[in-house]
Amino acid sequence: MNPGDGNLMDKIVSLAKRRGFVFPGSEIYGGLANSWDYGPLGVELKNNIKAAWWSHFVHRREDMVGLDSAVIMSPKVWQASGHTGTGFADPLVECKNCHERFRADQIDLSAPCPNCGMSHTFTEPRSFNILMKTFLGAVEGEKAEAYLRGETAQGIFIDFKSIVDVARKPLPFGVAQIGKAFRNEITPGNFIFRTREFEQMEIEYFIPVPVRDEDWAEPFDYWRREIVSWLDGIGIAREKIHEDDIPDGERAHYSKRTIDFEFDYPFGRKELCGLAYRTDFDLKNHFKDAPYKDPQTAEAFWPHVIEPSLGVDRTMLALLVASYAEDGDRAMLKLKPRVAPFKAAVFPLLSNKPHLVEKARSVYDALRRRHMVAWDDRGNIGKRYYAQDEIGTPFCITVDFDTLGEGDAANKDTVTVRDRDNATQTRLPIKELASFIERSLEADTE
Repeated sequence: MNPGDGNLMDKIVSLAKRRGFVFPGSEIYGGLANSWDYGPLGVELKNNIKAAWWSHFVHRREDMVGLDSAVIMSPKVWQASGHTGTGFADPLVECKNCHERFRADQIDLSAPCPNCGMSHTFTEPRSFNILMKTFLGAVEGEKAEAYLRGETAQGIFIDFKSIVDVARKPLPFGVAQIGKAFRNEITPGNFIFRTREFEQMEIEYFIPVPVRDEDWAEPFDYWRREIVSWLDGIGIAREKIHEDDIPDGERAHYSKRTIDFEFDYPFGRKELCGLAYRTDFDLKNHFKDAPYKDPQTAEAFWPHVIEPSLGVDRTMLALLVASYAEDGDRAMLKLKPRVAPFKAAVFPLLSNKPHLVEKARSVYDALRRRHMVAWDDRGNIGKRYYAQDEIGTPFCITVDFDTLGEGDAANKDTVTVRDRDNATQTRLPIKELASFIERSLEADTE
């Protein structure tokens, strides 16, 4: 479908709730604006995205290690990084008539208020820091102010010296982390695209001090290609990604160069992920003494860093948009097997025939020891196919009378395997099902 289709977002939000991908947060208490819970299928899709990212960028590389740092760190971390100053603030305006708040850089201040339609009612823009505050301590009067982390990167920077000491990786090398971050956004919205609580997949890739621009430009371009390649590998095609080189004056305070990778969401072309050259800004602010010593020359210095940063939630939304398709009255998610919540679904042809159900159960039990597979014996077979298509299950496996040798004897101990994308059906021996699924996953990662 065309991402510009005005109904597409409504269809995806409806599917996400109906099928258990995403639920409104705190719904039984009236909900909490821009708060979302990931249901049984949503958590599987998220976990598969993260697993694919970790496999590609950590497990398959010898120049990468992982980290899981704390969500709450010393407030001095955020002071040193510049996040408590104006560098991590948005320009806030408020409509004097309806008191709705907006980011001044995202609306036309000379136009009527987008909420109430009144003209010339905006206050003067003022700086609004988007770090989320919290308080530590058991006694009310003694509680100390702290912050929920606004990005996962700072945990990597403050642990850099410890990582160097234990990992013993020569430059260049990277540190990867997946975790929650929090920002008190002025105008969150568009489903799971912009929320105050979100999950990041970030790498800080440390390089020697560049002598020439090309010394950092070359690895920067390498990571630019890696981001696009990885997105393509999970099902967000290269042609759907648009690169925006952020000009001087608009980049984050720590960045010498930033590229935003944008995707055509139903609500417009918006940032999906980013790549930044942070120089040695962070390490110099956190370490008075140079934290890295060259193993050959014994020279101590502050490495520079290139940062590929992706949002799990935005990646999931982009995948839902990119994979959504309709064929007549059939809606489907054409998710790649590696990220699909279920790799296959197993059905008995008829649910009121105990011997069919028993055989189908044995097939299901054998497969689920190795793969995430679904069981469904509700309604007619056509409705079951359509239900699995809608949640992105690549293959449906049906146990029928031929499987039991009660029909075509030549097909005994075989099953019907239906392909989601083209609805074609083939017979496969039961003993080959696990390897068939394995091959589909392996082809998916090449």
